[in-house]
Amino acid sequence: MDQGFFLLFAAMAVITALIVVLAHNPVHSALALMACFLQISAIFVLLEAPFLAVVQIFVYVGAIMVLFLFVIMMIDVREAVLQRFLPGGNLPALVLLVLLGAEMLVLVVSSDRFSATEPVAMADGDQIRELSTTLFTDYLLPFEVASVILLAALVGAIVLARKESG
Repeated sequence: MDQGFFLLFAAMAVITALIVVLAHNPVHSALALMACFLQISAIFVLLEAPFLAVVQIFVYVGAIMVLFLFVIMMIDVREAVLQRFLPGGNLPALVLLVLLGAEMLVLVVSSDRFSATEPVAMADGDQIRELSTTLFTDYLLPFEVASVILLAALVGAIVLARKESG
């Protein structure tokens, strides 16, 4: 049963990742990327890593997608849709995609560590408590510096995106 759900979530993650690359509209790409992140979060739940699943949703679906949407708001979407990202068509991208897919398939087939039935680490509250204690005691300054940098980027994006008053 778990293997069936894993294959379903993995297939949907691959499909949404392809939509991210192949969609012509940047907003559609951003929504497909959000769906891909949610599929990866579901895979973390299947791997009995609920903390990673929640972090995946908060950090990537929340923060990173807000950043992408700010960028999409700042560019002229109509002009960006008309431009081609790869000169000469999509053939080089398609060849690269097939090569990367073949490499992933070879790695999955040749590796036997994916066949383990037990999770690598048991999910318990002590690991999360230890991680949060370490983060907010030993690494408090880098954590706060990253927060200030992200806040400055957010304010800068808002200033750049607003219309000039005349």
